[in-house]
Amino acid sequence: MFQDKKRVVVLGGGPGGYTAAFLAADLGMKVTLVDENPKPGGVCLHKGCIPSKSLLHLSKLIEETRDAEAFGVKFQPPEIDLNRIRDWNSEVINKMANGLVSLCKQRGVEFVQGRARLLDSHSLMLNDKDKIGFDYCILATGSQPVCPPLFSNIGKRLLTSTTALELEEIPENLLIVGGGYIGLEMGTVYASLGSRVTVVEMTRELLPGVDRDLVRVLLSRLKTKFKDIYLNTQVVSCKLSQNQVSVQFDGPENLIPNHYDRVLIAVGRKPNTTDIGLETTKIKTDEKGFIIVDKQFQTAEPSIFAIGDVIGGAMLAHKASAEGKAVVEVLAGENCSQKKHCVPAVVFTDPEIAWCGLTETEAKNSNRKIQVAKFPWGASGRAQTLGRQEGVTKLILDPDTEEILGVGISGVGAGELIGEGVLAVDHGLKAKDLAQSIHPHPTLSETIMESAEAFYGKATHIYKKPRK
Repeated sequence: MFQDKKRVVVLGGGPGGYTAAFLAADLGMKVTLVDENPKPGGVCLHKGCIPSKSLLHLSKLIEETRDAEAFGVKFQPPEIDLNRIRDWNSEVINKMANGLVSLCKQRGVEFVQGRARLLDSHSLMLNDKDKIGFDYCILATGSQPVCPPLFSNIGKRLLTSTTALELEEIPENLLIVGGGYIGLEMGTVYASLGSRVTVVEMTRELLPGVDRDLVRVLLSRLKTKFKDIYLNTQVVSCKLSQNQVSVQFDGPENLIPNHYDRVLIAVGRKPNTTDIGLETTKIKTDEKGFIIVDKQFQTAEPSIFAIGDVIGGAMLAHKASAEGKAVVEVLAGENCSQKKHCVPAVVFTDPEIAWCGLTETEAKNSNRKIQVAKFPWGASGRAQTLGRQEGVTKLILDPDTEEILGVGISGVGAGELIGEGVLAVDHGLKAKDLAQSIHPHPTLSETIMESAEAFYGKATHIYKKPRK
């Protein structure tokens, strides 16, 4: 029925999907990559992480010019050209997408634009006309923003994480519903461009689940950049009123109804599992619609695997990419069930927050014995020269073995620094390994070294009693 080569079909051209497709082709498999977009890249490239990071870079430039006045350098207020910003963003996306198209051709991966539905465990229908057989299928269909029905009546004044990136206009007053990383990142962008930003979060804290000492660093700056931040507060009413959106809140503060030009919903994402033919197979989903897989990312159908957002967990591009590689290794005859890697997370706000491995919050919730070693950026020469001494670097350690269990960083460029933490956690390094590694001076990377030194009470630039 099939050629000697394993025929693999990948549904979804995002980071997880194209990574799996490329590796499968590199290993000699016959690969078809299917995506609804005309070019690979998925939501991450076309409507998510790449365009948002382009705008966040722009935001950082604007904020740096404003902060420079404190150093004796004053710039004129920026002139915002939305058309040029959109064009620049499109240029970035197209360049990367064209690169993926070239890589498909170089590797012999057949890229097909269209929508596919499973017919059974070894075939699917493409664009309602072409039947394709496969030995294996990898589902990497991703996720989409959740929009509660409460906000369905405000029409074009409603923004999602996707439409917010289009920058149709800069609203004078913007309400962001949801204090997670998407809401805060987009709030950072719009505040820099001139919007008065209000964030409402139903829980008692921004970035729920993230260590509080890391969040505090961010919160102190957001309070100067955002108009309002409402915690333990929900939106109970939302309606159009004279070309604005009238919003009523329920929370600990006696908030009167307020009016906003736009409302951005950032309350989570849901898996793209509808209308892909799961009902024609034995594949099972959980109560939230995520596909259930085993440790090797195999569904209830031995021939079908699933990776990325569609299986839940951390919805991160790099996690999906790692899972895509793991699945292909399984198809090639390797066992990936024993491989457990540290997955970093980054919130690209200003300042950034990044962490990997065990967090202090997780340790407390599980009553795990840990020791925390911190280095405040106020003692960092590099942070001082940048005028960004508000940051902190922390290590989560096993007090008995001195093994590094987790790393957390809050400060400018934290996302670039966390890679060292991932290496430390993944390879079971001990505090002494970081403490004895010479880091360049003056750099922010020194804060990782001095955090490890602080564990022993030997940090040069802060005083702490030596560890007994």
